Amino acid sequence: MSADGRGDRPLEAPARGGAFYDLPDVFERYRDRRPGLSNPNFVMEEPALLEELGCVRGLRVLDLGCGDAALGRTLLDAGCERYLGIDASLKMVGAAQETLRGTTGEVLHADMEEFLVPPAAFDLVVSRVALHYVEKLETVLEACGAGLSRGGRMIVTVLHPVITSHDARPSGRQLRTNWVVDDYFVTGPREQQWLGEKVLWHHRTIEQYVAGLHRSGLTLTGLRECAPRRERFDDDTEFARRARIPMFLLFAAARL
Repeated sequence: MSADGRGDRPLEAPARGGAFYDLPDVFERYRDRRPGLSNPNFVMEEPALLEELGCVRGLRVLDLGCGDAALGRTLLDAGCERYLGIDASLKMVGAAQETLRGTTGEVLHADMEEFLVPPAAFDLVVSRVALHYVEKLETVLEACGAGLSRGGRMIVTVLHPVITSHDARPSGRQLRTNWVVDDYFVTGPREQQWLGEKVLWHHRTIEQYVAGLHRSGLTLTGLRECAPRRERFDDDTEFARRARIPMFLLFAAARL
């Protein structure tokens, strides 16, 4: 029996994009692992993102791959004028609708590679740990560049290329303590083990992400590797483990 209780049956072909989170049990596993100080999103990605966002009062915000729209609730509470979340997972859209209940926030079930962003309709485009699921990244970036108002910003976090290029062997019951990076400059789709299933991530180098932003008419204004914040840990051992390797990459860009 495997660690996730699925037995020894072979895994099927990897799921793509938002469809991954609609697989049986995947959404529940995702939801169960989010809370807690050991979650890298909380101790590494979130503080860097919130710092980069700054004041959002009065802004029209588009959130690509919004998940459960937890960020949307935060932005609405901080005074953003409009929030629209997009996600390709029906289960995530349902969770987002529940999160946004009682607010003016909206959520749509849509594939971000096909979503048409109205010209200059938003002042801020955000995307949290979602664009590595996207095959046609430049299509998404170009739509976002056109959909931003003059001076508008795009702030994106993705899994760090060190993570998307590491070997896909599952770590079993033990916490992973090493990451074998291989074929870093061989970019494209890669099968990975995540939440007990096979998923397709698209590996890109840092250089490719930056070049894609520039080709979309956006100017890079910030780049962070989301180092862990000591104050977010209550365990020195876990802090030391998270400090061993970058897990996230943050890009900030603007339509000047």
